[in-house]
Order: sequence, then C-alpha cells, then structure tokens
Amino acid sequence: MPEEKKSLLYKFKPIIDRWPAISKPEGHVAFKTKLMWTGLILILYYMLANVMLYGVSSQQLDMFAGFRAIMAGESGSIMHLGIGPIVTGSIIMQLFVGAKIINLDLKNKDDKAIYQGFQKILVLAMIIIEAVPQVYGYLRPDTAFVGMVGDGWAKFIIIAQLFAGAYLVFMMDEVVSKWGIGSGISLFIAAGVAQAIFTGTFNWLPTNADAVLSASNPPAGCLIKTGYLLIAQPVSTLVRGGGFETLFIGSGNSLISLLGTIGIFFLVVFVEASRIELPLAHTTVRGARGRYPIKLIYASNIPVILMSTLLANINMFAILFWSNPVMRKIPLIGGKWWIGNFGPLDNLSQNPIAGGAWYVSRLNGIQEWLLAPLFPDKYGAYLTAHAPWQMAIHIVVYLGLMIFGSILFALFWIETTNMAPKDVAQQIQDSGMQIPGFRRDPRIIEKILERYIPAVTVIGAVFVGGLAAFADMIGTVGNTSGTGVLLTVGIIIQMYELIAREQAMEMHPMLRQFFGVE
Repeated sequence: MPEEKKSLLYKFKPIIDRWPAISKPEGHVAFKTKLMWTGLILILYYMLANVMLYGVSSQQLDMFAGFRAIMAGESGSIMHLGIGPIVTGSIIMQLFVGAKIINLDLKNKDDKAIYQGFQKILVLAMIIIEAVPQVYGYLRPDTAFVGMVGDGWAKFIIIAQLFAGAYLVFMMDEVVSKWGIGSGISLFIAAGVAQAIFTGTFNWLPTNADAVLSASNPPAGCLIKTGYLLIAQPVSTLVRGGGFETLFIGSGNSLISLLGTIGIFFLVVFVEASRIELPLAHTTVRGARGRYPIKLIYASNIPVILMSTLLANINMFAILFWSNPVMRKIPLIGGKWWIGNFGPLDNLSQNPIAGGAWYVSRLNGIQEWLLAPLFPDKYGAYLTAHAPWQMAIHIVVYLGLMIFGSILFALFWIETTNMAPKDVAQQIQDSGMQIPGFRRDPRIIEKILERYIPAVTVIGAVFVGGLAAFADMIGTVGNTSGTGVLLTVGIIIQMYELIAREQAMEMHPMLRQFFGVE
C-alpha cells in the first residue's frame, strides 16, 4: 500500500504496538482450558457486580436504568458502566469505517490490525467520556466522603473506580475471546439477564422492601406473587376487585410478562434453527461431503446490542442537556424540552417524560401503549400527559429505529468480521471444499453466496430488531427488556453450539482447519 494512501490511524501504530493486551495462545487451547477460563471470568463478573462504589451517595440517578440488561452492569457497583464503553467504541469505529471517514480496508491484514488496535484506545477514551458525566451528574459523592477528602478528590476517586471497573470488563472480554468460549460481552449480558429473570420469577421479598408483606404489597417474583395472592385474597376480590387483572396485566412482574418471556424463548429457538444449507464436497477426498449453514439470524444478535447501546447513550446525553448546569447553557439544545424532558430539576425522572428522547425510549409493557389509550381513567398515568396519537408516533418511531438500526449495524458487522460473501468464499476455498457442479474458484463461490448472505442478513436483522421492540411492548419478567431476553436466548444457543463445535474439534483435529482455528 502506498504511504500516502494509508489511514491517519497508522500514526498511532507505535502506541498500538506497545499497548498492553491479553496475549493470544500460540497453539491450540484445549477444550477443558477454555471452559475453565470462561467459568472463572463468569464468577469474577458476578463478584465485581456486587462490589459497590465507595463514597457514592444513596440518592443517585441511574442514566442507564432502562438499558441495564444490555449494559451488563449493576447500578451503583464498580461495574456501573458495564460493556457500554466497549460497544460504543465499536459503534463509532464501524460507522466511521463504513462511511469511509476512516480509510481502512478491513480485508487487509495490516489495516485490520490498526482498526482493532485503535478501537482499544477508543474504548479507554469512551470510559472517561461516560464516567465523568455520571459523577458530575448523578453519581454524586456522599457528604461524609466529601468532608473527608474534599469535593474534587471525592469525584476523582469515584471516576477512578468506574474506570477500573470498565477496564476490567474490557480485559475480561479479551480473556474470554482469546482463551475462552465465545465472547465476553455476550457472556456478561446473558449472566445479568439470567439473574434478573430468575429473581423476577422467584423473588419472595415484598415489592416494597420497607413495608410489611401483604395483599397490597405482595412478593416481587411473578410466580411467588401469583401463589400468594391466590391464597391471601378471597374469590370475590380476585373476580370483581381486580385481583386477576393485577395478576395478569398489572405493572411489574405480571403473568403476561412471564408468558411473553417464555414465548420469546421458544420463538428465538425456532428461528435460530432456521437456516439455508449449501452443499459442499471435498476436492481431493472422494465421498467427503458437508454443508455450509447460513443461519437466518446471520449477523447474530450483535446489531441489537449496538442499537440498544446507541439509544442508551442518546438517553444519557439527553438527560445531561436537560439537567446538567453546564450543558443546559449550550445554545439551541441545552435545557430544551424537545431534546428530552426529564421532569423538575429537583426531582428528575430516570426516563424521559417528553421530547425527542421520549419518542426513542423503549416501550414498557402493554399498560403504556395499549391499556392507557383504551382505558385512560384507569391507566392514563402511563401516557405521561401525552395524547393517544403521540403514543402511536412513539410506537412507529421506536419500531422503525430498532429495525432500521439493526439492518445498518448487521451489514456493517458482516463486513468487519469476515462474514461477507468474499470472506466466506475464501474460507471454503482454503478448507479444500467446493460447491458440487461449479468450478473451484472463490469468485464463483462468492457470486453464489451473494445470492443468499446479504438478503438473509437483512431479513435476520429485521426479525431481531422487530422482535426486541415487540417484546418491550409486551413486557418481560425482571424488567430485563425485550432486547435483553432476545439476546440471552440467542447467546445461550450460540454458547451451546460453540461448546459442541469445540468438542468436535477436540475429537477430530482436522476440523480445526475448516473453522480457521489453526
């Protein structure tokens, strides 16, 4: 490549070459070793999620409250930022490379190394960018802590804790990617959502922890609450007093949320099994045949993760423009209701109640978009002073963003992860396989794959984006969001397939060449 055509990011090459990173294994890593590292990282994740930030006031506002399942972090803990900086850095790099603002050819080995190396630097920058607004906005230091070290040092120490936690997440993701099974990001998302679903289903503690357990303050878990209310309330109350209505469509962990979660599980399992299979034959071993599967969800669930993280960042900056003393002074956008209204400054809401941020915020159950317009006397509060036609626009905007955004990120993702037709054709060629009836030429294989991969990528992205938004509209157990449930089911299935593949390669080492492991 001529020197003048190289990207400006090559100026960072000396830093990238010396940047601390998890070393790649030199040879094949045994399946038991991969399983051990994956298990250890998962245990470490749960431990860190229970390490709370030191010196933070109990009166705090979580700007990522509606996206906790996707952020894979625990509010107020050292894992407060979760995977947010990693995914945001990935979004920025994909958009800049896809729009040709950054001149990198990801099919070129050197350019790809620069891309991956600079992305690590960008992640660290995003940790600072996301941590500072949190502390100077809503993770305020406790007054006693400020009295000990002063306001400036108190904020610095909290930022340092957030930085350490987010950087640990980044390093743990690298350990899983290089030494474990699958992706660390996916593992953390599945772990957080699984925990939320379990507690949302079986939590026996009362909904209001400060009050006594009663029919008006039942257990928080869906199944436990159902059993308790069926026993504690008389039949007349259940039938005519709204008892059954509370059980099935009430706010919180209702039965419809549990049924919606189960329905998503089975639907995703079915779709994950749907695929197009191209026949393959070995060029030198007669009779050796196989199939190359092109799954309906070809780009996996990554597009939904990227889109949801983008919306989480929009929500974060919207609340800063509305309430931060410095950012409220920015002309045209600071303190403007049409950017996002989060209520009175002395009693901010974690979710937008009006403005653009409200239209792109996720829908929270049927009470908000269905029951409120139909029964305004009983459920009108969920409309937050909006007219039914505004709620209709909200539904269209949110569905459109999730679907269109998922398509865009899916197309970027397959281009940057060696899943495009040209990359797959070369993999098939290098493995010694060919499509029966066609000449053994990667260009011919590429043309055949171009008939399927782009179309399947778009269809899969429409499905995952639409299903995630629809699941939010139905509601999910544990308030994990439809995206969180969708991702978790897909991640568990992929983890199962990866474990099966690792076991197969352990028993048949020749398969490693086809999968590109060695």
